Amino acid sequence: MTARVVLAVAMIGLAAPTVVRAQQPLPPYLKDRGTGVASSMFGTYIRKGDLIVYPYWEYYHDNNREYRPQELGYGLDQDFPGRYRESEYLFFLAFGITDFLAVQTELAGAKASLERSPADPSGMPARIEESGLTSFETQLRWRWARETERRPEVWSYLDVVYPINRDARIIGSDGWDVELGLGLTRGFTWGTITARAAVFYESASPNIGPGEYAIEYLKRLSPSWRVFAAVQGAGSANEVSLITEVQWHINRYVFIRLNQEIGLTALATDWEPQLGVLFTLPTR
Repeated sequence: MTARVVLAVAMIGLAAPTVVRAQQPLPPYLKDRGTGVASSMFGTYIRKGDLIVYPYWEYYHDNNREYRPQELGYGLDQDFPGRYRESEYLFFLAFGITDFLAVQTELAGAKASLERSPADPSGMPARIEESGLTSFETQLRWRWARETERRPEVWSYLDVVYPINRDARIIGSDGWDVELGLGLTRGFTWGTITARAAVFYESASPNIGPGEYAIEYLKRLSPSWRVFAAVQGAGSANEVSLITEVQWHINRYVFIRLNQEIGLTALATDWEPQLGVLFTLPTR
């Protein structure tokens, strides 16, 4: 009888820490995004040991896509606005290596078409259609400093797009593209603000210049719903878009993203919706 009592007390003692341990509440400035490292997917953060799997679909609807017949093999060195459509299917993976470092990769394939501008006198066909792989890229994402009550979070990323499907004319990548970016994130009671900017290198040109830049807003409305908005540009001031997104978090491991990008300037894509389901798989 005594042995049974001693064994029971020992088991209770071993279990006690697990029973009384409580999860520490997040500070107010982290309530919208949590503790993870920022990923390239809007409003999505990667925690240490988490594997993110995100298959999604994106569509490009652009009635004034700038193209140059010379770059497509038709001689004329002049820019024209063409009618462009693309249905793209993408597969995104990301993994949180540490609390300060994450890696991600993305592979995309698409079916696209470009219609020649009425003002284009080159020998380009009235319509070009292509399908196949469009891009393959990897990124490193790292956090320099966590946000505190007095300072914003500081983070960076290095994005590399590899040459793929070089024979394609309107899809694919014929050279190496590299982008190095810096971001600042600050949480408030009314939402979380991020400002970011990057420098871009394109080997095909070759060219070095400003890359993507944006001001972003993220707000957690409830455990299930988050909303996102951003004004984003790329390169010159003629390529600026408004981005809006709704996230439905079914649980800790699955949420649905409904996103759209609306062009605000001439060189930006007119309309670019996106739909996908994101899965978070803990590995620890």
